[in-house]
Amino acid sequence: MPAEHLVKRFDDELRKLDASISEMGGLSESQLAMALSALRERDSATAEKVMKADHRVDELDRTVQNQVVRMLALRQPMADDLRVIVTAIKIASALERIADYAKNVAKRSLQLQSLTTPSPALTGVERLGRLVQALLKDVLDSLASKDVARARAVWTRDAEIDDVYHGLVRELLTYMMEDARNISACTQLMFMAKNIERIGDHATNIAELLLYRWTGEEVVEERPRGTS
Repeated sequence: MPAEHLVKRFDDELRKLDASISEMGGLSESQLAMALSALRERDSATAEKVMKADHRVDELDRTVQNQVVRMLALRQPMADDLRVIVTAIKIASALERIADYAKNVAKRSLQLQSLTTPSPALTGVERLGRLVQALLKDVLDSLASKDVARARAVWTRDAEIDDVYHGLVRELLTYMMEDARNISACTQLMFMAKNIERIGDHATNIAELLLYRWTGEEVVEERPRGTS
């Protein structure tokens, strides 16, 4: 088979791999947005939709794994191509976890339906959600545009999310101590906040993978952390 034909076949397979990752990213971003909307609007129908849609992200994750195994076995890629393929499977895994955490947020929002929730506490979770949404959007945009600077900016912003998360936990604990009737609702909000914070961690992990993919250098310095 002519060499140029082999190269074209390989390029086509790389494009299909990128397309699968892109679809996963779009779905994960949508899942998070819907989960936060379900929480804000107390919308059980939207929460159920998030939970039911999770299987599609799982299917795409399996598709990426199969594509990667096939390309490694048949193409024996080197250098830049190898980094693209190896990071793809790790990015897919992170996106699958993001969708799982969004599903968890949606599930817990259903449990809040029958509980009285302190309004400021809910506002705090929504604020954390907006920050993480912006982080996820930026890392997915950097993936689409191959923007190294944007990916590095995402990597540095994890500290802000940590600070907001830890402040929110302290706030929720205060509401629980002040009034025992807040314990059930605030416990649910605390779990939701942790899920959202973990989405931010995975978005930052994706940024690290992208920096390695494009530069060939692993990020060795310690990630900026918030104050606990």
